[in-house]
Formats: sequence, C-alpha cells, structure tokens
Amino acid sequence: MKRCIVVAAAALLTAAGLLTSAPPASAGCLYGGAFISKCDDPVQPDGTWQRCVGVARWVPSGFSTHLVPEKHCGPMGPGQPPGDPAFTDPPTHID
Repeated sequence: MKRCIVVAAAALLTAAGLLTSAPPASAGCLYGGAFISKCDDPVQPDGTWQRCVGVARWVPSGFSTHLVPEKHCGPMGPGQPPGDPAFTDPPTHID
C-alpha cells in the first residue's frame, strides 16, 4: 500500500514538473488588436519563417451579417519582400 502511494506521488510530481516547464499556450502568438491572432511557425535553417494572421471578415447572411475567421499566411525573415505593415509588425519572430 505504501509503495503504491509513493509511486503515485512520484508520478504526480513528474507530471506537475512537465506541465510547469512546458511553454505557455500562447508561445509564438499574439492575440487581440486589429486581428484575432498572429502566429509564427518555427524559424527554418535559412532564417525565414511563416506567419499566419487571423482576421474577422463580415459575411452577409440573409437579412443579417456575421463574422467569419479568415487566415492569411506568408513568408517572413531575411530576403523576404516588405509586406503590409499590419502583417509584418513585429518584423522579428514572435517567441
């Protein structure tokens, strides 16, 4: 019985350690403002990465309208052409 309790406690402490050392759910993303989300993929060996921005788009629906999320993605990093400032701000990778 004591052995089961010790094993269960060790498993619980191990799981708690993994959860507290994990990155936050928002790692690599910004939320709010003029966009729903702005997230960066990992940096590639050539120094570039892909950024995806989620925006809300109005869609007519009968006598009403509703908002639909829309995702736009594009390359970022060295050697990439400058783009829309709303898309490229910040110009560095979001960590």
